[in-house]
Amino acid sequence: MTIPHNQPKRSPIPALTLGFRSIFVYDSQRSGHSTTSTISHPTGRVAAPEIRPISNGNRMNPTDTPEPAASYAEFESHHKRLIVAGTIGNVLEWYDFAVYGFFAHEIGQVFFPSKDPVTSLIAAFGAFAAGFLMRPVGAVVFGHIADSRGRRLAMTLSVLLMAFPTFVIGILPGYATIGPAASVLLVLMRMLQGMSVGGEFSTSLLYLVEHAPPGKKSFAGSWGPAGATGGTLAGSAVGMILNHALTPEQVAAWGWRVPMIMGLAVGLAGLAIRNHLPEEPAAEDPDQTPPLKAAFVHHWRDMLHVSGIIVMGSVGFYLVFVYLTTYLTLNVRMPLADALEINTFSMICLVLAIPFFGHLADRVGPGRIVFWASLAGVVFSYPLFWLIHHPNYWLDLAGELGFVAILAPYQAAYPSLVVSVLPARARCTVLSVGFNVCVGLIGGTTPMAASYLVAKSREDLAPAFFLIAASAITFATVARLMRRSNTNAIDSKSPEPIPDDVDHARTESVDFI
Repeated sequence: MTIPHNQPKRSPIPALTLGFRSIFVYDSQRSGHSTTSTISHPTGRVAAPEIRPISNGNRMNPTDTPEPAASYAEFESHHKRLIVAGTIGNVLEWYDFAVYGFFAHEIGQVFFPSKDPVTSLIAAFGAFAAGFLMRPVGAVVFGHIADSRGRRLAMTLSVLLMAFPTFVIGILPGYATIGPAASVLLVLMRMLQGMSVGGEFSTSLLYLVEHAPPGKKSFAGSWGPAGATGGTLAGSAVGMILNHALTPEQVAAWGWRVPMIMGLAVGLAGLAIRNHLPEEPAAEDPDQTPPLKAAFVHHWRDMLHVSGIIVMGSVGFYLVFVYLTTYLTLNVRMPLADALEINTFSMICLVLAIPFFGHLADRVGPGRIVFWASLAGVVFSYPLFWLIHHPNYWLDLAGELGFVAILAPYQAAYPSLVVSVLPARARCTVLSVGFNVCVGLIGGTTPMAASYLVAKSREDLAPAFFLIAASAITFATVARLMRRSNTNAIDSKSPEPIPDDVDHARTESVDFI
């Protein structure tokens, strides 16, 4: 049974081209289906009443009579717990990311001692890079677990796999105590952390979107990127506090270990929360095809679609919030303290703005948000870098906030967008692999590639072209999906993950690539 919205059909608004008509108009008759209020289910869609209390994690039968106030309050509390559970792992992982980068110099001296401090630093970042290399492995492993055994198990294991190595790094003896074994163990712990990151972020995004009620899926999904940014801020804040509270000798001797050990408390809290989450029914697959095989054999195009949507965020985050601080100090000759201040303030604005735009995406559709954000990235990246290139504090701040205005709506909308276009039976595997291959190969190398391009071309505005190219890829991907989709999942105000049968028919009848 479906419950159509009592809304008049909207009249079409002229678009730039016929192919982009779906960007401007939501016309339910395009797909031959009426607009319905639904809640996602791994095996398809289930129509839902306007009030849907959930007390034990099981979805309400659409024929049941909704209970008023008390049950609705219980439902809201349940939804908030799901958001906390889906976000806490991202906070922990990006907290560790920031802490390791902040104390890379001290870590290099402890585990890779050398007469040349630069050599120690490079070795420390080499261990950091080892984590990136393991992200695709984690994507395959945890994606398969999530699709075959359930999201909750994958999320619980991923947060455990992050908390344990972080704590071990905090108590690991240095090179002076156990020799080369210290360096080997550090790299091994970083590899385990990389596996965790490869499975955590994409799995948590799916859980947030799949378990959110109709009309709040983009808002729920936006807390994944917001949590990651918040974790980065938390790690930076802890690092700055320790550097102000301790002497440089104390930081080098033992102070850098404190935030690593603190990560265990966050991990245990996340483990406790996730261990009591409701589990969704496993997706039904009449062909009994293993999720990993289904992803690579039948849904490789969907992996490319995921990478195409994700590439703008991968390049944008690492370029603006990782590389730009170095760019300001080396190319613009800004004091490091001012560059860090601009970066920190911009990230605070990003964290606060993402949930707001998530709510907006639920009203206007995530496809439209990502489409216009990527178009803005193409048009405004060069002017904003030109603004930042000036040696003026306020112009640099305005330029970075301009990038926040582009990236915040994108970060808020892309989680629900990618979930809505993926098949149910291998959704997590497809998202995990497509996401982590893009981040590992493109996003993680962006700062290095931007530095190399500036040095070789002697053009200080050259990094802007990285974001322009990435935004253009995302723009083209979303435009093609919106133009060729036979459903309204991308264009809908309340996108629902597409069932296997619908998605399979869509991808067979329309060649996206």
